[in-house]
Parts: sequence; structure tokens; C-alpha cells
Amino acid sequence: MAKTSVKILVVDDSRVMRRIIASFLAKMGYENILEASDAGSAMRIIAAEQVAVVISDYSMPGLSGLELLKAIRRDPVNKDMPFVMVTAEAQLGQIIAAFREGAQQYVTKPFTSEYMEYIINKVVR
Repeated sequence: MAKTSVKILVVDDSRVMRRIIASFLAKMGYENILEASDAGSAMRIIAAEQVAVVISDYSMPGLSGLELLKAIRRDPVNKDMPFVMVTAEAQLGQIIAAFREGAQQYVTKPFTSEYMEYIINKVVR
């Protein structure tokens, strides 16, 4: 799959973190980067666009990243969409919950651009 055709949705209530991740993705050659500041906006984008990968923060006001993941997995159209959880939370219970709900990767902050590239290349394949 060509990087230019892959739509990646970055979901984080922090504009700064969305921009950092989007910048990493752009440097990796991805051009179709969508952003959402909350899970509700993310679900509207997923309904309207053909998103290939979701990168979401775990802890957000309102619906959490875990609740977003659960909603995506309940949707027959998007149930297999690659999902990367990115968070400062490194509690074992949260990590296990994310993987049980179908997250492909769980990345803790801070992370390097090289590590993010490794993770994204893994889930896009």
C-alpha cells in the first residue's frame, strides 16, 4: 500500500501531541493525515472517510481512547481497522484492556520518531 494513499487518523485532545504525531507521519511520507480532538469527532471522520489506521490517545475528556476502540470494533465495516493506542498511561490493566479490545500496538509517551515509524510500518502492512 502506497503511503500517499493511506489515511491515518490521529486522535488526541492535545493539539500539540496531534501536531507532533502528524509531523512524524509526514516525515515518514504519509500525506493523508486527519486529526480529531475527541472520540466523537473521530467517529464522524471514520464514518465519512476511508481511514486505514487510527492512532489515539487513551485518556481524553468524554469518551476515552478505549471507548473509541470499542466503538470501532463493534462496527462491522471498520472492525479490523488497525488501531494504535498512544498514551502516557503505562498501567498494566490499561495495556491489557487495550489489547483485549483489539489494539494492535500500545505506545507510551514519550516516544521517538524512529519508534513511531517502526510501529506504523508494522500496522500498515
